[in-house]
Order: sequence, then C-alpha cells, then structure tokens
Amino acid sequence: MLPGYGNIMNVETTGASWQTAQQDKLVYSGVRASHTMADTDSGRMERFRSKINSVGAKYGIDPALIAAIISRESRAGNVLHNGWGDYDSNRGAYNAWGLMQVDVNPNGGGHTARGAWDSEEHLSQGAEILVYFIGRIRNKFPGWNTEQQLKGGIAAYNMGDGNVHSYARVDENTTGGDYSNDVVARAQWYKNHGGF
Repeated sequence: MLPGYGNIMNVETTGASWQTAQQDKLVYSGVRASHTMADTDSGRMERFRSKINSVGAKYGIDPALIAAIISRESRAGNVLHNGWGDYDSNRGAYNAWGLMQVDVNPNGGGHTARGAWDSEEHLSQGAEILVYFIGRIRNKFPGWNTEQQLKGGIAAYNMGDGNVHSYARVDENTTGGDYSNDVVARAQWYKNHGGF
C-alpha cells in the first residue's frame, strides 16, 4: 500500500464479533476468528489473486485489504447468487453486487454495478469507493493518524462516513458491530499468511 493510506499491519484491531464468528459456527471471536475465516476463504481467493494485485497497484491499496473485504463481504464469492448478495425481502431485490458487494440499493449506496461480479472492473469500482471513503474520513477527522483514518474509511465502506462518529466506537453502526476490526484482522492474515 502506498504510504498515504497507512500500513494495514499497524492498524489496531479487536477482530470479529461473536455475531460474525457465528457465520462459521466458531466457538470463539476476536482476531483468531477473523484469521480462521480468512484462512477458510484463502483457497477460493487464489482465483482472484492477479486481479486483486492489479487493482491494488492501480489504486495504491494493499492487496491484502482488498482480499480481506472480499472475504468479509462475499466469502470470496462463496455466498453470492449469480454475483448478487444481501437479499432484501422488503424490496424483493438484492442490495449488493460482486466480490466486494458494491451497494446498488437506491436507498443505500445507490451505485450502478460495473463489470462482471468477479471482474477487475468490479474490483476497481470497489477500490474507488474505498478510496473515496478514506478521503471522506480524512476530511472529517483530520486529527486521526493515517492508520486510524484507514480504519475509519474501512468502516465507512460498510455504512457510510455519516455513521462514523468517533474512533473509539468506529464500528458501532457497522454490520455485526465489527466491520473494520474484522476486515483489518483478515487483511493482516492475508498479508502474513496469504501471500498478498
């Protein structure tokens, strides 16, 4: 990752919440649970490695972070239905598209899906959204250090920068109450063990 976005290995993390760990019926939570889930997804992640590395280089985002978002959002594609995820029974439609689950709900992110669900074009769109939110958090919290801003940007990727109010409770409004902490822990695993 370019120095401008900070070093994912230096970002503090408490890892996955109990709720998130229950996806894999784990009897523990925290960093260990995040690492276990990242490892579970690592075999599937291999087929996307070259695209992840290419997009990471293009946008200055650590490929391990892109892999971690893919792991958290779609379990490396394993939970998608023809590329779609996050089914909304009230709308009768899916809310998100692709490996990085770009929010297409008009009442949510309102993005237009770009490219095939597993394409470099889709990963580029996800990376652009992440970079946008890191920038929004930098502007909102200029006193935070670079790694704190990175973590805040990851949280905002999940639920928008308007829902990030403090660093101490950066995940209070995120899915599972742990989004940035879980993603950071998974990214650290992919950096140390996944070869990203």
